[in-house]
Amino acid sequence: MPQVSLPEFLAVVQAGELVSFSTDTVPALAALPAAGHRIYHLKQRSQAKPLILMGATVADLWPYVAGTEADRARWATVAERYWPGALTLVLPASDYLPPAMNPNQTGSLGLRIPDHPLAHYLLERTGPLATTSVNRSGQPPLETLAAIGSEFPDLTLLSPAALADIYPSLGESVPPLDRPQGSGQPSTVVAWQGDGWSVLRQGSVTFNPEGK
Repeated sequence: MPQVSLPEFLAVVQAGELVSFSTDTVPALAALPAAGHRIYHLKQRSQAKPLILMGATVADLWPYVAGTEADRARWATVAERYWPGALTLVLPASDYLPPAMNPNQTGSLGLRIPDHPLAHYLLERTGPLATTSVNRSGQPPLETLAAIGSEFPDLTLLSPAALADIYPSLGESVPPLDRPQGSGQPSTVVAWQGDGWSVLRQGSVTFNPEGK
């Protein structure tokens, strides 16, 4: 697997190529939103399954969402309560969303801000990215760098030297690279239904719109 420096990693992203990085749940397979089709191709993923847009801040994600001022206020309240964290909000998509993120054009979009120092650091520099877990469709998510490199040898990751530079700058220790990167638990997914929320997938977060 190509293991590269931070500048090289960011250049690969901006070129529309695929990368992987750790998150608070499982490692992400990621690309620019307009290059989401590459994720579907690599994973052999059904186009009926939309990708999740990850960002560093709510302000980064909000242009991709369409709603009234009242709706946005309600969504923002939930976002402030649970983000960063393992909760994915499925909201109405704006025209800003590239078709490659949701080939079936369902009109909705899953969004999340991960609670992970490296993911946040990278997303601050790349902008929002189309993401999903790293695995062939129907297979369990890959959780270690070795497993990712074995299954996807052409996928770009940060090198151990790059990680050794980045983590201490964030006040963090470099996690053991031969261990699972993240909790291994999927995010909880909740969708806005026009007048309330519906839990589509129960993950590591117990969702209560009125409070944690």
